[in-house]
Amino acid sequence: MGGDILVTVIVFAAIVVTVTIGLVNWGASMLMGIRTIQAKEQAFQIAEAGIDYYRWHLAQYPTDYTNGTSTPGPYYKNFFDKDGNLLGQYSLAITPPPNGSTKVVITSTATTTSKSNAKRVLQVTLGEPSLAQYAVVANDNMRFGAGTVIHGPVSSNQGIRFDGVAYNLISSALATDTDPDNTSCYPYPACATEWGVWTSVSPTDPQPPTAVSAPPNDHSTDVFLTGRQYPAPAFPFASLTVNLNNLHTIANNGVSGGSCTTATGPCWKASGSGNYGYYIHINTNNTYDIYKVTGLQSAPSGCSNDGSPQWGTWSYTNLGAKIGTYAIPANGVIFIEDNLWVDGTNVGQSAPTRVTIATAANISNMSSTTGSNITVNNNLTYATYDGSTVIGLIAQANMNVGMVSADALQIDAALVAESGRAGRYYYTPYSGGYGCGVGSVNYGNRTTLTLNGMIATDFRYGFAYTDNTGYTNRNLNYDANLLYSPPPSFPLASTQYQTVSWKQLQ
Repeated sequence: MGGDILVTVIVFAAIVVTVTIGLVNWGASMLMGIRTIQAKEQAFQIAEAGIDYYRWHLAQYPTDYTNGTSTPGPYYKNFFDKDGNLLGQYSLAITPPPNGSTKVVITSTATTTSKSNAKRVLQVTLGEPSLAQYAVVANDNMRFGAGTVIHGPVSSNQGIRFDGVAYNLISSALATDTDPDNTSCYPYPACATEWGVWTSVSPTDPQPPTAVSAPPNDHSTDVFLTGRQYPAPAFPFASLTVNLNNLHTIANNGVSGGSCTTATGPCWKASGSGNYGYYIHINTNNTYDIYKVTGLQSAPSGCSNDGSPQWGTWSYTNLGAKIGTYAIPANGVIFIEDNLWVDGTNVGQSAPTRVTIATAANISNMSSTTGSNITVNNNLTYATYDGSTVIGLIAQANMNVGMVSADALQIDAALVAESGRAGRYYYTPYSGGYGCGVGSVNYGNRTTLTLNGMIATDFRYGFAYTDNTGYTNRNLNYDANLLYSPPPSFPLASTQYQTVSWKQLQ
């Protein structure tokens, strides 16, 4: 009997010991797991601290991608707690932006002193948004008529009347506006007050009360498909002058000796043509052909000045001999000190092309009446739309579509009219040999304009008029690739880096 009890005790003792050992091992394993999780979380926080540190560094030194060392990374830093105890270390690998981009890639790898194998790797892409964050940005009252379809945000420092279809946010710096086209109620204070962004199509907006406290309940969802905002922050158009001077300097520095006075040889800055300006055809293989413009289309009978500054046909009839064919410069900037006509099809087909072409007849005189202009009368198109090819056209005065323009015109570019307007002048319809026509072609009426890119205009934009002249259909498609990968040395909307993407690699 005693032997049976002893056996039972031994068996139960063995079970207890086995269970106890199992519980101890399980507890130790759990504790180790908790400590590992804690170490990995700590490593994650240290890696984030590395990202935050370099974001701060870029805020102080926006173009320093070597952590102040002028040598390639990675760059190692110890991480301490508030009491000075070493918790771990992070290393930073910085990938600077490629030419024409503002995207900086920061990879932060962190480990802890408590567990060296508890590693976390984070990768963040930061970027400075360019001026091309809008499909259209303006410094004047804007009117988008019926037939306008816009894919992309629109903003103006003045009021906006929008009677087309908007697939993105439409915003104005004004809370309320008066219609500048309503000439029956001069002076303006007597005119009806409208919202900063308003529409005249059905369902029409109710006019705002004397004291505006909120947008109207009627959002006109058949017009503003995403919404509208007013007032919104104004865009600093004055800063564009600084950018034009920078482009002039960049083009000069791209030439051996730092200066260039002709459009021959390796020059990337063309001085005054001595004629009407220059014509550039952008080729498919990252090169361009350049000519002098030696003859302009005169205004036909009955096609007269409508009172607009610098009105003209803005269409050439004769070109001089080809000056040459040149590669797009490595810095991506061409500067023309005269008027310019430009076109090209399937740009980037043989080699990606990233170029900014700027014009200024007199860099010290920013005037819409005396400054130089850029005109696009024939297609300017990309071969692909993946962001590898991008064109920026920056005019000191106006961005024109001339009288003798393609009936179906496509422009793939970011267009900037620094002190003038982007648009097409008013050309009267052609009938019976009288008006704006050549031969049998009525240039007063055109069919479709498609813009894939963006527009920045100091004065009021327009490619069509209320009497149905100009381009009947206007399709403005925003190129989102321009936001953080704009044309080379393109103006920025902000110098503050924003987070483009964030991901955990380990």
